[in-house]
Amino acid sequence: MSEWKQKRFWTTATPERTAAGWTVTLDGRAIKTPAKAALVLPTSALAHAVAAEWDAQDGVVNPLSMPFTRSANAAIDKVAVQHAEVADMLAAYGDADLLCYRADRPQGLIDRQAAQWDPYLDWAADVLGARLLPRTGLMHESQDAAALATLSRQVHALSHFELAAFHDLVSLSGSLVLGFAAAQDLNPAHTIWAASRLDEIWQEEEWGVDEEAQEVAAIKQASFLHAKAFFDACKGA
Repeated sequence: MSEWKQKRFWTTATPERTAAGWTVTLDGRAIKTPAKAALVLPTSALAHAVAAEWDAQDGVVNPLSMPFTRSANAAIDKVAVQHAEVADMLAAYGDADLLCYRADRPQGLIDRQAAQWDPYLDWAADVLGARLLPRTGLMHESQDAAALATLSRQVHALSHFELAAFHDLVSLSGSLVLGFAAAQDLNPAHTIWAASRLDEIWQEEEWGVDEEAQEVAAIKQASFLHAKAFFDACKGA
C-alpha cells in the first residue's frame, strides 16, 4: 500500500488574532498541532510566517518545507509540557561549553581559538554575568557553580517558544554561550555559526574538504539559521 499523504484542501491560510494570542486558520478553520492542541502563537510575526508556509503548499503537503510550523508544533507539544527538563538539559551545556575546550597544539589553532572564542566568553561575563574559563585538552573540569547557576536562570526564563528555538541554537553549536550570543544579536547568526565550526574549518584548511561532511554541515547551518529566525519571530509584535 502507498503511504497516505495529506493534500491541500484549503484556499487561504490566514493569521488571526485571538484572545490567547495568534493563530492560523485554513478557510476559517483553526489549525491544530499533531497532538491536537490549539495552535496558539505568541506574535503576529510568527503567525504570518506559519501562514505563509501553509499558503505555499501546492498539491501534497510537504512538512519538510514548513520549518516555522514544525518549530511551533514542537514548542507547544513538546517543550511546553516539559519546560524545566528542556531548560535543565540546555543549561548543562555551560559546564562543557565548546568555547572552553582549547587545543594544546598547533600554535596556529591555539591562537585562532583565542582570537575568535575569547571575545564570546568575555561577553558572557560582562552581559550574562557568568565567567566561564577555557581549559586545555579534552578532560572535563567543572566550571564555577555560581556562573552556571546564573546561566541556568536565564535559560529557564525563556518562554517555551523561545526555548524551542534556543534548543537548536545551543545543541547545533555545542555552546550555551553561542546560543545566547545568537539569541541576543551579538553577531550575525552566520558569523556565530562559523565560530562554532572553528575546529572543523581548521581541519579542512589543513587536510582538505570532505564533501559528505560539508553537506551535513550545510544542513546543520540551515537549521541553526532557522532557529535564529524562529527565535526572532517569537519576540516580534
